Amino acid sequence: MKLLALRRLIRIQRTAVRYQLDELLLDLPLPWWLRSLLRAMPWRWLPRTPLAMARGERLRRSLEDLGPVFIKFGQLLSTRRDLLPPDIADELAHLQDKVPPFPPEQAVALIEQQLGASIDQVFSRFERQPLASASVAQVHAAQLRTGEDVVVKVVRPGLEPVIRQDMAWLFVLAKLAERTSADARRLRPVEVVKDYEGTIFDELDLLREAANGSQLRRNFEGSALLYVPQVYWQWCRPKVLVMERIYGVPVTDLAALHDQHTDMKKLAERGVEIFFTQVFRDSFFHADMHPGNIFVSTRTPHDPQYIAIDCGIVGSLTAEDQDYLARNLLAFFKRDYRKVAQLHIDSGWVPADTQVNDFEAAIRTVCEPIFEKPLKDISFGQVLLRLFQTARRFNMQVQPQLVLLQKTLLNIEGLGRQLYPELDLWSTAKPFLERWMRERMSPLRLLRNLQSQAEQVPQLAKKAGAALERLGHGTPAAPAAGERWLPRLLGAVLLLGAASSGLALRAETWPAWSMLAGGLYLILRR
Repeated sequence: MKLLALRRLIRIQRTAVRYQLDELLLDLPLPWWLRSLLRAMPWRWLPRTPLAMARGERLRRSLEDLGPVFIKFGQLLSTRRDLLPPDIADELAHLQDKVPPFPPEQAVALIEQQLGASIDQVFSRFERQPLASASVAQVHAAQLRTGEDVVVKVVRPGLEPVIRQDMAWLFVLAKLAERTSADARRLRPVEVVKDYEGTIFDELDLLREAANGSQLRRNFEGSALLYVPQVYWQWCRPKVLVMERIYGVPVTDLAALHDQHTDMKKLAERGVEIFFTQVFRDSFFHADMHPGNIFVSTRTPHDPQYIAIDCGIVGSLTAEDQDYLARNLLAFFKRDYRKVAQLHIDSGWVPADTQVNDFEAAIRTVCEPIFEKPLKDISFGQVLLRLFQTARRFNMQVQPQLVLLQKTLLNIEGLGRQLYPELDLWSTAKPFLERWMRERMSPLRLLRNLQSQAEQVPQLAKKAGAALERLGHGTPAAPAAGERWLPRLLGAVLLLGAASSGLALRAETWPAWSMLAGGLYLILRR
């Protein structure tokens, strides 16, 4: 293993020399000893022709040459626009999920080993030429014995040892950067690599992707907005995923969409609606919505429906993050910068000792120029990016879930404006956000929350009973005033639970009547 790791390091070093990445390092404010060490490297004494490539392109090409793991890392790094210079982030965003496929014989052998059956036993037809090949897996078309057209996704063989070697070297480089550069410490490269490690190993487990796809499909069951292919669980394994084959138009094929008379305005607006529905209604959003994963159904072009595939990366927000994010966006578009600043502090995104006035002034300075544009030209994604960049000056901790959401929003927004350049994202999103905020405070939602809390009452009652029993084993003296309130408080909770559960005269409502009786007893007893 050590020999393989050394060989891998040599290949990384040769690639770095070929694309003169050492020049990029020398542009950083490095310590004198590290700068001297870099300048003393043997290859720097050899004649070199300066490359006619920008630094971002050199970095992108080096990642491509180093293979799937580094390609995936570059893709993930490109989403951290809050941490990267714009020119490098833009160049890394050009990395494509297209790498040479591995031999079909290896794919067949791995599928048979995972399924415990031959290809012919499971499929009546299996196309050995892959439909697509990505950094960690490739996809083959097939047909099940029961007649359904499917696609079979299979993880590249032998990828895990290579990933572990590459991750070990990435951690070494990240730790070295953190120790030697103040700018690098601000970018937190070790944290970035750690996030990437979790992401790529999650993607190697196709059962996780299948579970994500099933959840997303359930969330949009019967919806005219989004269709998610069915997963055939009986044929899914950690390295093999079998799912329904979809037939649609790639969302970037504008000519085909126009040929079938697709309502482009509605299509663009529905993309925005899908995003906000996933984030705020479900708190479960597809976080890899690049154009290669999105198709448009051909069935009803006048009432277009999206099709989403590849649910390997999903995101979610806590109820608190949802609330603060919605209120931030609404406050921003009302130019209430004081509220934006206060919300960042209240949410814990910036330290509690931050001066609200200073933070408000910084946000105003960044955001006011944006409002010189018409609302339809204001980018939601750029708004979040500028807010996060400003907040970082006030020691804002990078929130991984928000970075993932921002990346997804940038994808959706860019796609929407590509489909319909006049898309007014604000007029599409604002009613949704306002409606969601009203629903959060509606009596029905509050009653549901109360009922959810009431479901915990039996466990609470059991704990309170145990506590009272322990108190009863003490002296037989009359309970002190501080001990008498506990049963009555528990009784009040039981009464609230009974009221929220309903007290209709039906057999199935006996738990509510039991809570009512128990609550009255605890409150009225002496």
